[in-house]
Amino acid sequence: MRLILLGPPGAGKGTQAQRLVDRHGIVQLSTGDMLRAAVAAGTDIGKRAQAVMEAGQLVSDEIVIGIVAERIDQPDAARGFVLDGFPRTRAQADALDRMLAERDLGIDAVIEFRVDESRLLGRIEKRVEETRAAGLPVRKDDTPEVFLRRMKDFHAMTSELVPYYSQHGIVKTIDGMAPIDDVTAEIETILSETVGS
Repeated sequence: MRLILLGPPGAGKGTQAQRLVDRHGIVQLSTGDMLRAAVAAGTDIGKRAQAVMEAGQLVSDEIVIGIVAERIDQPDAARGFVLDGFPRTRAQADALDRMLAERDLGIDAVIEFRVDESRLLGRIEKRVEETRAAGLPVRKDDTPEVFLRRMKDFHAMTSELVPYYSQHGIVKTIDGMAPIDDVTAEIETILSETVGS
């Protein structure tokens, strides 16, 4: 089972990815975590990534794909994986497809989390108010301003991904605003229909 979860920040992808990991014994592939692990392990690709990051530059698609390739070659990924936050662009999707094809693998489903962005923004504003009311510090990456910027970046970068994967007939859209357990149930229905899990 090889899945991509696609949706804007705050859509609940991380929560659902963890449930997929727990339920199906697959691994969650977070490019940030994998980059840090490759750097810590001192792999060739990790050393290249470290040099780029230390120079304050963005890691290239080639390096990210190399890190994903290293990770899916590990034994615990044999049962499958879920990608959350990658690919972000059409170029990354193309590179991912080529890398998987070299291994006679493919993506089974792309699950698109459809959300009401104004309601998501309302959730974040409420959370910030509750955090402040409790006298706790508000995380810098958890403010309405940061959310709006991340949403704009998400749309700019990923606008081609749904049409790209739709050509392959593997995009399944779910209501990301539904209660968490309902979203999980909808994902499980999709998986039973597409990958027979």
